Amino acid sequence: MTDEEALSIRLILDRLRGPRPNIMAQARAMVERHVPLERRGPGWDRHWRELEAYLDLPGQWSAKDDHDPDDL
Repeated sequence: MTDEEALSIRLILDRLRGPRPNIMAQARAMVERHVPLERRGPGWDRHWRELEAYLDLPGQWSAKDDHDPDDL
């Protein structure tokens, strides 16, 4: 199998897998397993929805830290 064929198959498999889940939704599920309902504040749901929506915005996200820590 050539490199082009392997890449083509990989792209097809990626499309079949569907969209990647929102990492904030995954984080929320993990956190909610540890924080009981009575400990969650009044803005809990809004906070998580905003974070999920933020990541759903179009654009290229990078893990690269572009700011100078001394600016904080």
